[in-house]
Amino acid sequence: MRSFIEHWIPAETIGAESLRDASAAKKPPNSRLHVWWARRPLTASRAAVVASLLPAWPTAEEANDPVARRALESLSAEFPEGEEQYRAWFVKSMGIMGDPVAGRRRIAEARITGEKLADGGYGYKRAFTVTPDRQTVARIHRLASLRTEIDGVPTVLDPFAGGGSIPFEAARYGCEAVAGELNPVAAAILHGTVRLPAELGEDFSKKIGVWGDLWASRVGKRLKPFFPKQDQEASIAGYIWAHTVPCPTTGRPTPLAPDFWLARDDKRKVAVRLDVNRANGQVTPVVVQGDDAKTYGARSTYKRGTGISIWTHESFDGAYIRAQAKAGNLDEMMLAVSVTRLVARGRQFREPSQADLDAVEAASKELAVRLPGWEVADLVPNDPILPGAKTREPRNMGLDMWRKMFTDRQLLSACTALEELHRIVAEARAELSETEVRALSLYLAFALDKAVDYNSRLSSWHASRGVVRNTFDRHDFAFKWSFAEFDGAAALLQWTLSQVQDSYRGIARLARSAGGDSPPSPVVLRSKAQSLPLPDSSIDAVITDPPYYDNVMYGECSDFFLVWLRRALRETWPELCDLPVSDKQAEAVANASLYSELATHSGRGKRVPGSKTASELADEQYERLLIECFREAHRVLKGDGTMTVMFTHKRVDAWDTLGSALLESGFAILSSWPVHTESEHSLHQAKKNAAQSTILLTCRKRESTAPAYWADIKDEVAAVARTNADRFSKMGIRGVDLSIATYGPSLSVLSRNWPVYTGELDVQGETEVLRPDVALNLARAEVAKLKKADLLGGRDVQFDRLTDFWLLAWSDFEAAEFPSGEALKLCIATNLELEEVSKQAGLVQAKSGTVMLLSPAQRRSMRTLDPDDNEWPSAIDQLHALMLVFDEEGVAASQAWLRRTGLGEDDRLRSLLQAALSAVPRTQVKGEF
Repeated sequence: MRSFIEHWIPAETIGAESLRDASAAKKPPNSRLHVWWARRPLTASRAAVVASLLPAWPTAEEANDPVARRALESLSAEFPEGEEQYRAWFVKSMGIMGDPVAGRRRIAEARITGEKLADGGYGYKRAFTVTPDRQTVARIHRLASLRTEIDGVPTVLDPFAGGGSIPFEAARYGCEAVAGELNPVAAAILHGTVRLPAELGEDFSKKIGVWGDLWASRVGKRLKPFFPKQDQEASIAGYIWAHTVPCPTTGRPTPLAPDFWLARDDKRKVAVRLDVNRANGQVTPVVVQGDDAKTYGARSTYKRGTGISIWTHESFDGAYIRAQAKAGNLDEMMLAVSVTRLVARGRQFREPSQADLDAVEAASKELAVRLPGWEVADLVPNDPILPGAKTREPRNMGLDMWRKMFTDRQLLSACTALEELHRIVAEARAELSETEVRALSLYLAFALDKAVDYNSRLSSWHASRGVVRNTFDRHDFAFKWSFAEFDGAAALLQWTLSQVQDSYRGIARLARSAGGDSPPSPVVLRSKAQSLPLPDSSIDAVITDPPYYDNVMYGECSDFFLVWLRRALRETWPELCDLPVSDKQAEAVANASLYSELATHSGRGKRVPGSKTASELADEQYERLLIECFREAHRVLKGDGTMTVMFTHKRVDAWDTLGSALLESGFAILSSWPVHTESEHSLHQAKKNAAQSTILLTCRKRESTAPAYWADIKDEVAAVARTNADRFSKMGIRGVDLSIATYGPSLSVLSRNWPVYTGELDVQGETEVLRPDVALNLARAEVAKLKKADLLGGRDVQFDRLTDFWLLAWSDFEAAEFPSGEALKLCIATNLELEEVSKQAGLVQAKSGTVMLLSPAQRRSMRTLDPDDNEWPSAIDQLHALMLVFDEEGVAASQAWLRRTGLGEDDRLRSLLQAALSAVPRTQVKGEF
């Protein structure tokens, strides 16, 4: 019988609550323990787990089946008021004790009115903080056994466990959780998140504190001479630096900084002014405030790849900067020091003193003395930074070894901490058990990882908040022209340890049941998802969040931490230290950099038949690996088990690959639910037209099906897409997410008829199997019809294809610029060629992988629009011509234009104007509508 998630899930409620998980104010403790680049919200994770295990309320037709009939009898006994009571209980079992949708609405209204909300707007604590009690867990297990072979405790597998949200929540609900992970850094995080806190309990945080404080004090004592303070300075919040390269003319160091702000908020403005003495070659940074700060803070010596010399004011390009950096001429200049003084509250700023500069020089000398011994002991990450998609940027700046990610003083701080970590762990063996020693070393290593994350050349100063921002403020190694440094003696480890200790304490508190019991200890498997060390048919449910195509290069990013973890944990966790770098060949991501030497086509110019680009080879490998992983999930899943895949991606080709992998691995796709999980304020989401929903695709092992032809099921796919688009639209799903929400139901039609043939022959002369994107494009076309009707208040008005393209582009992306791949898919949905839209109609301009909708003024300058014409090929041309006349000549001229053209009473133009007002964001500048 069906699982709960196949029939219903409170998607809007779970989505609204999941956004609370992502609150920047206080993220869940598991998210704060260690950087990982793709964590699902705990609320969405627990919902996916529990809803995949529970039975759906049987329908009258299903009750004819003996299993469903028995389930209905049991459910009716548990919930005498019927299915609505069952659903309400499910919501409460998630820890959702109120209405988060109404809460978010109330908060939005309060922002407009300025109302202060005493209860935070929600009126109840966040759902993930609620640990289910024994009765709730027992009921879930009891009900789960009604539809499956579960005997006692359900077993839940996540083969792509990553940061561990899914196995963590599975364990909190009393399941036997199995967390599989290829990457050693992620495996370490899993041990520290899903296993050790549940085993050792909250009190172990005290031991982390005792030994950690001893560690930090020893490191601080050794580093104190290299971080001097002035009188009245309570602490140093950060040193603000700029990278420098030699001036092309004078050879003198010139700082490269996009701005010189130190503090920039509503209350005050503080910046750095550079006083340049061209006679003696001296540069003196001066801290300025108020109006002077406004003048100097916005000044730039580096912008859009071009540097400006402070000595000659000449500009020099990125090629010169990169050449100097690779030649070893990348240096740094201290601009300011942020301090907290005993006599004043809040962050203060001062110019670098001679003592500061002398200390930096002394640190370099000390590092030179220490390096030979540290290198013999293998404490220095001299490992090369290998070429890759994300490592290209630091390598272009001469950072070709991991140690070069740090200045001399930063490297001295990190290696001193690592050396003392080994000594502390050795001493702890005399007082702690072996399990506790291993745990202590792991959490101290996490504190060291956090220290290098916040204290590298790629960390930066956050002028609005007055804090140091970490290396991975994004999912890459974005080079920081100006950067920030922690006080390595008195602040760095003290802060990172407090963060780790607080995170551990919070995780341990959540991991224990409401009755104080420890849940079953999760199993952490360091293994490939395509070869799990598990018996056949041993798993009740697979809940997973697979890598998203080319979104994140986990291996490349995690090597930043692995080179330190390997050196910190080699004696206590040798099983995590067996690889010098992560295994990128077995990693299920589309990493084109791995295939640059194998590619037979560059992506430009005429293509030889059979040739392939690096991206195409990477896509094929990603799909192969994903199929292997899902086949392995199919093998270990019980016959009546469910697999729920959490997926967030707006590109249709990513969905095409996912759908193909699921179908080829033997699964039927039975349900699809969009859950809004991505914060609009995330640096990885904001202003990027990104999908904001996670789609929960629930699958079962596919029973034998008869092959079908696309022509036979095409109408069914279209009808399913229309029905679900209407359903999800009523749930409040909009834009790109509405199209994505129909992908699951559309794929479900294919899975019921797989394999589906196109009716044509492939290059080998065999019957060609349909790619899922054919069904997804049809689904998108059906959604396009619905969206257009919505923009017109439900009316069915027929425009031309170009006008449909323009309207739907604004409706979907809410921005003038969006990826060219998405433009191609929208062309398919509107039966156009991109060349028609760009070169012939001049409606868009393609550039560097993106497409930009052109304004009426831009179109006229390109001579694809003239308001003085008498005829226009499309309705959007008519509207753009009218907009130009109104913008440049006013209302009277517009009325005259309407009379001259005879469009004043044109209902179609009036409808288009109405639809445009609904589709185009009001934040667009004048002239873009």
